[in-house]
Amino acid sequence: MAKDHGPTIKSDKVYEDLREAGASKEKAARIANAYAGGTLDRNGTHLENRSKAALYGEAKEIGIAGRSDMNKDELIDAIRNH
Repeated sequence: MAKDHGPTIKSDKVYEDLREAGASKEKAARIANAYAGGTLDRNGTHLENRSKAALYGEAKEIGIAGRSDMNKDELIDAIRNH
């Protein structure tokens, strides 16, 4: 049984699985809540399928420094390794 992570985490099981796989707390929470809300875009999870503008927006949201000087491949790498 998954531990209760409080009202801010909507799917405790998904959150725990992501954390065990090495995802940050913030990233695991975002994905778990999107999964629970039914808004997880499975095609959108492939970073290569996203536009540079969308990648830049995500990098900005998670606080990646130097994002304005990055090309698409560098943004993908930075997001994956955050």
